[in-house]
Amino acid sequence: MTTPVRLHQRIDWNSPDQQARLREELAAGLLAVKAAIAPKFFYDPLGSRLFDAITALPEYYPTRTEAEIFTTRLPEIHRALGEGCTLIDLGAASCTKAGKLFHAGIVPARYVAVDISVDFLREALHTLKRELPAIDMMGVGLDFTADFELPADVPAERRMFFYPGSSIGNFSPADALAFLKRLAAQLDGEGGLLIGVDLIKDKALLDAAYDDALGVTAAFNRNLLLHVNTQLGADFRLADWAHVAFYDIEQQRIEMHLEARRKLVVTWPGGQRRFAAGECIHTENSYKYSPEGFGALLAAAGFGDIEMWTDTRGWFALFFARPARLA
Repeated sequence: MTTPVRLHQRIDWNSPDQQARLREELAAGLLAVKAAIAPKFFYDPLGSRLFDAITALPEYYPTRTEAEIFTTRLPEIHRALGEGCTLIDLGAASCTKAGKLFHAGIVPARYVAVDISVDFLREALHTLKRELPAIDMMGVGLDFTADFELPADVPAERRMFFYPGSSIGNFSPADALAFLKRLAAQLDGEGGLLIGVDLIKDKALLDAAYDDALGVTAAFNRNLLLHVNTQLGADFRLADWAHVAFYDIEQQRIEMHLEARRKLVVTWPGGQRRFAAGECIHTENSYKYSPEGFGALLAAAGFGDIEMWTDTRGWFALFFARPARLA
């Protein structure tokens, strides 16, 4: 008899308290001097599916490049993770990357999938459980960038945080450091962190990865406005907004924006914002690192015993590290 999937829903998008907090956060971002919407609002059910589609695009190299590393370095990754760990998948989404590890023979004692899109996570976990019924699986629906308290039934021993796909790049370097420190504080001597990091490379390659010819990334970015309409009661019209993405060489980051095509006013209950033609809403940053730079960031966060694996072109890296105090 297999154990059922458990789901701890720490974030309930439909609760009155949560809706009030989200509305307050969204309104504050839209009313800022430079309007902004946090990237977490990308991931409603449609946004999560659109991101899955992005990972299959020819321009979007990170997913397949990271997959190459997992394939070529599987024995080393298996050795680093060891046996009998609790694999905690941060931003698990469709659980596809963890599932590939499991099918390749890296099987944890238990799997904890963490994601902000609760309905999407529930569906993905049930699918994975049907494929791999022997693994103890749990879902945790929360915004781990703001509140990262795991349920009491997640063992403290042998935790392995799994954060693939270069999502650490969505944090500013200062926020990334604070986040990594929080992870290090939750690990024992046999725990660790396996994290994907996108490396600095040619601007044209990076620009294309975030502005594909098919327009899937543009749809993903603009779908954010539909989610805001739902959460805030705003009246954004998709036809009024264009997707803009570019690599800033000096800042070493991709920036994504939504640019007003004309002069317009966006309203919501209790507020409004006027936009000039060409004015932007900042929706995402994606910082890129050198191998040395990210290794230094891990060390500053309290990690040691750091290993790194890259693809043959040096486009992407996987890092594994343990807490320095216990390394």
